Amino acid sequence: MRKFKTESKKLLDLMINSIYTNKEIFLRELISNASDAVDKLNFKSLTDNDVDIDSADLAIRVSFDKDNRTLTISDNGIGMTAEELEKNLGTIAHSGSQEFKTENAESQGNDVDIIGQFGVGFYSAFMVASRVRVVSRAFGSDEANMWESDGLEGYTIEPAERATHGTDVILTIREDEGGEDGEGFDAYLSEWGLKNLIKQYSNYVRYPIQMMVTKHRQKPTPVDADENYQPEWEDYQELDTVNSMTPIWKKRASEVEQKDYNEFYKSTFHDFEDPARTISFHAEGTLEYDALLFIPGRAPFDLYSKDYEKGLSLYSSNVLIMEKCADLLPDYFNFVRGVVDSADVSLNISRETLQQNRQLRAIAKRVEKKISSDLEDMRDNDREAYEKFFENFGRGLKYGIYSSYGMKADELADLLLLYSAKEQKMVTLAEYAKAMPADQKAIYYASGDSRERLSKMPVVTGVLARGYDVLLLTADVDEFTFQAMHSYKAQGLPKVYEDDAAREAAEKAVADGAEPETEDRTLELKNVATGDLDLATEDEKKDAEEATKENESLFTAMKDALGDKVEKVAVSARLTDAPACITTEGPLSLEMERVLRRDPSAEAEGMPKSQRVLELNAKHPVFKKLVSANEAGDAEKIKLYAGLLYDQALLVEGILPEDPVAFAASVCELM
Repeated sequence: MRKFKTESKKLLDLMINSIYTNKEIFLRELISNASDAVDKLNFKSLTDNDVDIDSADLAIRVSFDKDNRTLTISDNGIGMTAEELEKNLGTIAHSGSQEFKTENAESQGNDVDIIGQFGVGFYSAFMVASRVRVVSRAFGSDEANMWESDGLEGYTIEPAERATHGTDVILTIREDEGGEDGEGFDAYLSEWGLKNLIKQYSNYVRYPIQMMVTKHRQKPTPVDADENYQPEWEDYQELDTVNSMTPIWKKRASEVEQKDYNEFYKSTFHDFEDPARTISFHAEGTLEYDALLFIPGRAPFDLYSKDYEKGLSLYSSNVLIMEKCADLLPDYFNFVRGVVDSADVSLNISRETLQQNRQLRAIAKRVEKKISSDLEDMRDNDREAYEKFFENFGRGLKYGIYSSYGMKADELADLLLLYSAKEQKMVTLAEYAKAMPADQKAIYYASGDSRERLSKMPVVTGVLARGYDVLLLTADVDEFTFQAMHSYKAQGLPKVYEDDAAREAAEKAVADGAEPETEDRTLELKNVATGDLDLATEDEKKDAEEATKENESLFTAMKDALGDKVEKVAVSARLTDAPACITTEGPLSLEMERVLRRDPSAEAEGMPKSQRVLELNAKHPVFKKLVSANEAGDAEKIKLYAGLLYDQALLVEGILPEDPVAFAASVCELM
């Protein structure tokens, strides 16, 4: 017996037990090696006129013997001499494929696609096999040799018989260990198990992978059969090609019908609906790869659960490396499914995980841009489809802005759809900005649990009455998203002129045939229920100031009656019909407070409360009642009115009073 040419026991043990985390990938590695061997012979036939082979005959064959517990992977490729068996299999981590790639780097072209790089894939066979035999005959040689090892201390090499060039790798599969947690080695000795593994990992290897498969057919009807004859069926074995060979993502989009993409998507990603969008592209240059991406037609049930795994299937030279490579997608595009195939991505030694490198980042960046541009195209040219998409996946886009603290706002803001109270439909921020009056300086929004309630809130109707639109936000992440954004840069808005002379000159220029001037403007995002919107006219501001001075004692009495429920009581310049409303100061709005309180740990952690302000409409008849009570010195009535106005303002906001019983009693007392 010959010893391995490295510290065999330690290194081989590392190969078997540490590098690979999933035993079933051994078949992928052996098939990849066989594909490399066939590729080398194919390359030789292209560069050497004396080598005459028919490329249509090149193939890989998988067979098994359940009784003897053997699994054989055969190819009719380049084969190996005894010296090459010694060099390639006797020295762990020596890669004949990598050596071949290096020697022929300039002349390979597109007709050769060597997969192997590290020279350790072969040893993954010992994860499932107690013994491995390799019978190989080099192309052009009359002699065959057999390499054999149990994967422990060493190996033997001796003469053998093989009818033609190529290599057989024969694995003696280990016995099942039994029990619920048994290794399940018997699956590697079943037609169903092997076919599944080939389709999962090696479906797109460029050469046919053949197996004897069981099929079902009707027996011929006997010549003397009468009218009561019942057809009989039989099972039979037939050599069949198991893999698809040509991956759909390698084909140009013009060569594939949409129905074929749809079928591939549904069968690969286990969806029953066609995708909403298909994105196919090929990148060339210093980094080459093919990508086929799908935007699903519906959201998977677990999309927003912690168990959901994002990622694209990553292939290297048509061989599956990772089923879900999370690094290829940002979180806000986690709904996208698809495939990226690149021979240029640097893999780690087991091909199961990726090295963190610039190639991967470059692919991810390009993928992100392609998804964004395709969504923009859908938004602009198929609005109905985009609204359905946004209903399914818009939450993730909003969360992408919020979770990045607004850093991704430039990329994602124009993909948002929000409900316009004025237009009564979904609009983009750009559409909202283009429809604004010339004097509008901010984008106004209101947050709550329903559009119907929000549209009737006094703070919303007051803004609408002034001719400004209000976006009605009803998702729990909406206001957090807008807080992270702070503002929106609207492009191509009509230019606002500082004085009448400049405006009149511009109007005259347009009348003479000039193009209207436009400008980009940064618009602040303002919640209509927080802070000062600065919408009041000078007369309204003056009236509010006078009412505040004249009734200072009333506001003090109402603040004392409400205690720490409010920060202050003030005259409102935003109300039109309602007697009062609740607004807030500071960054925490009523809606944000309500969302945060849904967290079971909110109370225990002492969650901060919003700074509430009770605003009164000085022109409403109720205000006159309050003034009269204050002038009469009726403190009890002021206390009653203050509590009622505060509680009814909360109800308008969709918030229950702290003491509903006391509220009901106060209403009855007033009646």
